[in-house]
Amino acid sequence: MLQKDGQQSTPGKLASAIDQAVTPPGSSILQHNDAERPPTPPEWAHLESRIRRKTDLRLCSIAGLLCSLNLLDSGILASASVTTLLSDLDLQGQRYSVSIFIFTVASIVFQLPCTVAVRYVGPRPWFASITFCFGLITLCTAFVQTWRQMIAVRILLGISMSGIYPGLTYLVSTWYTRREQQLRFAFLQSGEVAALATGYIVNYGLNQLHGKAGLEGWRWMYLVQGLITCVIGIVTYWWMVDFPEDARKSFAFLTETEAKIAVQRIQADRGDVVLEPFEWRKVFVNFTDPKLYGFACMYFCLNIVSTALNYFLPQIIESGLGFSANDSILLSTPPYYWAVLPVLFTSLIGDMFRIRGPLITFNALCLIAGYLMFGLPSSTQVTVRYIGTFLATGAYVSNWAALNAFMANNVVGQWKRATTAAAVAACNGLGSIAGSYIVRQKEAPTYQTAVWVSIGSHILMIVIVGIFSVGFYNQNTRQKKGEVLQNTVRLV
Repeated sequence: MLQKDGQQSTPGKLASAIDQAVTPPGSSILQHNDAERPPTPPEWAHLESRIRRKTDLRLCSIAGLLCSLNLLDSGILASASVTTLLSDLDLQGQRYSVSIFIFTVASIVFQLPCTVAVRYVGPRPWFASITFCFGLITLCTAFVQTWRQMIAVRILLGISMSGIYPGLTYLVSTWYTRREQQLRFAFLQSGEVAALATGYIVNYGLNQLHGKAGLEGWRWMYLVQGLITCVIGIVTYWWMVDFPEDARKSFAFLTETEAKIAVQRIQADRGDVVLEPFEWRKVFVNFTDPKLYGFACMYFCLNIVSTALNYFLPQIIESGLGFSANDSILLSTPPYYWAVLPVLFTSLIGDMFRIRGPLITFNALCLIAGYLMFGLPSSTQVTVRYIGTFLATGAYVSNWAALNAFMANNVVGQWKRATTAAAVAACNGLGSIAGSYIVRQKEAPTYQTAVWVSIGSHILMIVIVGIFSVGFYNQNTRQKKGEVLQNTVRLV
């Protein structure tokens, strides 16, 4: 039976199979030397702390940046939608929603193979290449002339971006113990939303270049930010780290001793460092686990709200609250900067007290309150309705980190975690499709369909969390009584 969550890892717990899995032929990186003294518990704790700091600096920084670039598209498209984009490309009627829908479909189709590819190709070359590709496609979007060309480019963009979020979620989960994960996922989310908020300010500035060099403002948004993404893709090759057992492949990262301990502490926490041989049968058998469908449903519910806000917030502020196009772009920024505070605070609480379900429920209730405030009659003071966007944004961003940790804590096995991450990301994409159609401009200024669909989805999320919590509590109780549960870990 695996160790319980939160139990401290200690030296000397790895079998020889792990050494064989992580040690290259002829290397001493993880080979035992009788002349070497194993680290004492204080030394071990110090080394673990140093490994966490290095991993935070290298992995969380670049993962947060790449995740923020994953939101780059929604920020540009949302900002461009209140400029001349819709009229320039004849994206009238439902065509704007179709452009979001087709991007999501392309992303869903390629998420599972792209997540599996991270293991085959390796994180460094994989994330560097797909980041450069979607940067190049973003840049090319600046030169489309018709809505049909826009749809074609959006398909390519969805394919190129499909492996970013599930792949990074999987990679981060392999480097941290279960107790450490929610705060790290919060770093990723806070980086995402801070970059998205900053992107709105950048888009406001780039829109002022309207007419320069014969380009509309929205074209400058795609051109400049696509070029920046290409540069980041090149840097990613050297900054990204590999999986723990292949830490030696990373550029100037861990020492040999640190690489050994990085593997040992993960093995002691959940026992899945050694990678099982790949078989498609082992991938598809994971679809018989009911937890996968519960998590998929929760992500679906969450991304309905996420998409509605990410792609439509400037339009909502313009049509729903009565601001100008430029002001609506700027006013889309504060809710995302605010979201950094609740996601970090709730994640710190979650890791400190090892609670996930109650935090997800709390965040869902905050989102419901925010949407109720925003859905008040248009005669209500604008400030009250605008504050509702702060509550809703902070709540859904916080739940991204909480759900990621909830899932990572309760799914064990390399291929199972990769499969679950990809499957959940696919259902997450289905939520994007639904979210792209619930904001209806004819319902401005109160957008009642968006309000009540979002509220209903989060009531369902609360119900699923309750069912999971009861089931996980029963499994933990059986473990405490000494029963051995197959293919399970301590659940939180």
